[in-house]
Amino acid sequence: MGMSWWLACAAAFSALCVLKASSLDTFLAAVYEHAVILPKDTLLPVSHSEALALMNQNLDLLEGAIVSAAKQGAHIIVTPEDGIYGVRFTRDTIYPYLEEIPDPQVNWIPCDNPKRFGSTPVQERLSCLAKNNSIYVVANMGDKKPCNTSDSHCPPDGRFQYNTDVVFDSQGKLVARYHKQNIFMGEDQFNVPMEPEFVTFDTPFGKFGVFTCFDILFHDPAVTLVTEFQVDTILFPTAWMDVLPHLAAIEFHSAWAMGMGVNFLAANLHNPSRRMTGSGIYAPDSPRVFHYDRKTQEGKLLFAQLKSHPIHSPVNWTSYASSVESTPTKTQEFQSIVFFDEFTFVELKGIKGNYTVCQNDLCCHLSYQMSEKRADEVYAFGAFDGLHTVEGQYYLQICILLKCKTTNLRTCGSSVDTAFTRFEMFSLSGTFGTRYVFPEVLLSEVKLAPGEFQVSSDGRLVSLKPTSGPVLTIGLFGRLYGKDWASNASSDFIAHSLIIMLIVTPIIHYLC
Repeated sequence: MGMSWWLACAAAFSALCVLKASSLDTFLAAVYEHAVILPKDTLLPVSHSEALALMNQNLDLLEGAIVSAAKQGAHIIVTPEDGIYGVRFTRDTIYPYLEEIPDPQVNWIPCDNPKRFGSTPVQERLSCLAKNNSIYVVANMGDKKPCNTSDSHCPPDGRFQYNTDVVFDSQGKLVARYHKQNIFMGEDQFNVPMEPEFVTFDTPFGKFGVFTCFDILFHDPAVTLVTEFQVDTILFPTAWMDVLPHLAAIEFHSAWAMGMGVNFLAANLHNPSRRMTGSGIYAPDSPRVFHYDRKTQEGKLLFAQLKSHPIHSPVNWTSYASSVESTPTKTQEFQSIVFFDEFTFVELKGIKGNYTVCQNDLCCHLSYQMSEKRADEVYAFGAFDGLHTVEGQYYLQICILLKCKTTNLRTCGSSVDTAFTRFEMFSLSGTFGTRYVFPEVLLSEVKLAPGEFQVSSDGRLVSLKPTSGPVLTIGLFGRLYGKDWASNASSDFIAHSLIIMLIVTPIIHYLC
């Protein structure tokens, strides 16, 4: 018995050593911003062979990025939403591009057994790319699931169609399948899953979660993956259309990573004519690498080293702001529209100063100093506390410093991507009614400011040094998920929002 006990201990110790040796403290991440090859007309039906030909053209480009990433030592690569076939289909015209994607529990390597679940050429190719290059591959494609039309949930055409993320491990095995929960307007070709899916998988370099594009604005599955499933890193295929001043891709995605305390790998489509650009690899403390390009038509492969298990310090977002004894100057206030929401603003009059502006339950505080006060540029500081109702319904609390498009105060909140004024220092805080607040700093030419600011434990967004470039936006973007569908969101408020939408512009600002 004594010998058996020692042998058991030795075996256990050996297994522990192997487990420890196989785990990594850091890993090399890659994301690929892909210039997708689009069908000639997404509203006209094509044959399956024609659809496959187009998908293989895009897979050829993705293969180049995957092989290059693997050669440079990347452990995982993320590619964009809709990156294999493009955007804006109908239910019927997307159908030839779809494959049936099984539950990963089936323990399947498509590269080794491609016919196990019928015709799956796209999954086979992705699996082989992962296996042959020993790299985790994250891709977005379409899933189809037949259903019985006698079922009240079944669509009339007898099938569910899902916007789907797939992950293949370095052996080519399907380890994750996620059906997008929060379908954006215009995605009528896809169904919404009846229940949110919380998809995670473990690797030697941390625990990963997956969601897609518009999901980031909602609680499920995005927030739950972090708070309940304790993932270290989010994988985020996206087809994001920029909305300045506070929802540019690199701006908001990096802010979400910092606010939630996770690594975030965002791969966007590259289509400048549709305002689609902006990919990055973001850590909780700062962006590691980002790409924003409205000038060229080419894709871009990004790399960055990340901690496998990032450490995030908790923040009390109201601690400092609630202690500030400052009364807003009502006579200086004005209203202006930011992405269809009516903000309360004050103009920054001097080269330095302190301001408080309030709306409903939110009071925002700002201390700042500019490098100079230019006569040809106006900056404003604003607050919004209300229900956003255009292109989705979600409750926001936002404190924002922004450059106005012109010296006319009515343009404060309009899209602008260049500026000339640098800030020597800033400190921004607010009396948020939520712990989900995302800090944003965006510089001229739509650039991030890594290492130039931090969030203090008492909820202040503070500069660490003078900004390296002129400022477009400095903000705290708060989400009150519990009020998204609150009964007190009156019809008058929604009607008012619709009036604003009609007055501001007839053009829809798609996100994704």
